[in-house]
Amino acid sequence: MRVHPHTRFTLPDELNAAEPPEARGLARDRVRLLVAEGSTVTHTRFDRLGEYLRPGDLLLANTSGTLPAAVDGSWITGAGVAPVVVHFSTALDDGTWVVELRSGGLPMFGGSAGDQVELPEGTLTLLEPYDPGSTRLWRAKPPAADVVAYLGRHGRAITYKYVDRQWPLALYQTVFANQPGSAEMPSAGRPFSFELVSQLAASGVLIAPILLHCGVSSLESYEPPLPERYDVPEHTARLVNWVKANGGRVIAVGTTAVRAIESAARPDGSVAAAGGWTDLVLGPDHPAAVVDGLITGMHAPEASHLLLLESVVGGDVVQHAYDAALRRGYLWHEFGDSCLMLRS
Repeated sequence: MRVHPHTRFTLPDELNAAEPPEARGLARDRVRLLVAEGSTVTHTRFDRLGEYLRPGDLLLANTSGTLPAAVDGSWITGAGVAPVVVHFSTALDDGTWVVELRSGGLPMFGGSAGDQVELPEGTLTLLEPYDPGSTRLWRAKPPAADVVAYLGRHGRAITYKYVDRQWPLALYQTVFANQPGSAEMPSAGRPFSFELVSQLAASGVLIAPILLHCGVSSLESYEPPLPERYDVPEHTARLVNWVKANGGRVIAVGTTAVRAIESAARPDGSVAAAGGWTDLVLGPDHPAAVVDGLITGMHAPEASHLLLLESVVGGDVVQHAYDAALRRGYLWHEFGDSCLMLRS
């Protein structure tokens, strides 16, 4: 079911970040940072994040690494052969993958079970629509048993139309990444540098790992997120509970970290170790119970991520923050600027 967020805005094309900050002459931790708490908005820089955190606060950092998940191929159908780009989205438990076929930057609908896509070193076979109501995503038999290694040989990072050239995969990795598995970068962690992490740790800010492998984000307007694989380790769950009990704040680095930790929440707001698949959708009917804030990039006007932001800090705070970001010309998407949103 599609639910519209409270936040409304129009995004000018010139605010889509078309290149990483390094290409604009900036270190990754020198992007702009908007801090939003209640009706207060502060404009600063990401390397000054520690000024807005307190000793005893806990950051939850997604350790998922970005895959080179886009591969060129030829889709063979009854009507002929069409060039496509295959986006490898999600590995399923039975060895098949969720994939999306795209051409000219747009999803390709249609197709039939049994269709094949010729790829380097093998063939991808479409088995069935992943969502029975749509043919945008398919469950497919991949061209190799070890898909992560295969993508390492033949894939490149997924890009969308606002990014007009290919960038090295290293620019799509965060300093926290140690487990490859995301079709798209958990980009809220991108502005962190090793130096900033060291500074935060020295000031008493805690950091704990959490995992959620991101699938493709190119969903239709207001379409809820797909199920994703996650893991909340026992030591992270214990630390979250200790911080909450001792007056600290739990701040998720990204919507992915929010979804993961809230999937492990008990009815009383405490957290237990958990993992597997989550289909949790946060929003008006399911507000966040654990996190007190989040660090996040700027999301598109029709993204379901906005509902998650609103579930943490409320719709008025998100609207106020986005209005301020637009007035100041903040940059959007994975190579753009950042925002720290705190629950009042």
